[in-house]
Amino acid sequence: MKNIVVLVSGGGTNLQALIDAEKRGEIKGGKISCVIASKEGVYALERAAQNGIKSCVIPRKEYADIASYTKAVTDKLIEEKADLIVYAGFMTILDEQVVKAFPYKMMNVHPALIPSFCGKGYYGLHVHEEALKKGVKVSGATVHFVTEECDGGPIILQEPVAVENDDTPETLQRRIMENAEWKILPRAVSLFCEDRITIKDGKAYVDLK
Repeated sequence: MKNIVVLVSGGGTNLQALIDAEKRGEIKGGKISCVIASKEGVYALERAAQNGIKSCVIPRKEYADIASYTKAVTDKLIEEKADLIVYAGFMTILDEQVVKAFPYKMMNVHPALIPSFCGKGYYGLHVHEEALKKGVKVSGATVHFVTEECDGGPIILQEPVAVENDDTPETLQRRIMENAEWKILPRAVSLFCEDRITIKDGKAYVDLK
């Protein structure tokens, strides 16, 4: 049984999707063993407590720079014997220390179809604002491995979502969360825990049988 550690910074809706999927038996071969938050008082910690999941806070503001913060998070992940680390609304970009310690063992869900609307500065509502500004007809979500390049790791799963004519950034964000993020993130986690993802030449190959 693989240990899944979830990194959070806010309300934890993607964490809740993972918790619900685990309860339904949809995450095979793994369990959420710990939740780590980058600041105190976020609702994601309440979700962990309500479901009997261990949690801790490593406050970003208490560290002088990203290198010292990354080391603290990496040390905690090693202590927790993390087999898979899931970024679930974690708003801090960690440096290469954690990537080297956990190569192809960290995944993130991004609210667009990478390589569109991704990279530095593309987070939260900014992603959907840019998508609507461009007039795209389809957006969606991507689950990918975390590497040193922001949003540049191997793509694991993607799910398209239609953009409606009267969409606002908020309505598009909600539809993508409900119809894409909350579905493919638990699925990708289960695929990892079942050893059904292979990395070859920088690409992720998924056994969907």
